[in-house]
Amino acid sequence: MSETADELKVRLKKLNAQATQAKMDLHDLSEDLPTHWENILSVAQRCHDAHAALMEARKAAAASSVNGASQ
Repeated sequence: MSETADELKVRLKKLNAQATQAKMDLHDLSEDLPTHWENILSVAQRCHDAHAALMEARKAAAASSVNGASQ
């Protein structure tokens, strides 16, 4: 099942918001160190996962737009 352009745009917007929030959580944690140091790995993993999902979706969107333009 392939996403429509509008569905992909909504998905990208959601993933971007999640990645931005994860980045801010990591930033906030870093400013509070050494308080809550034990959360570093879980917050960093969540940030990594959010950005990986966003980059994958961006690649899919770019591939989709290239394929759509060539048809």
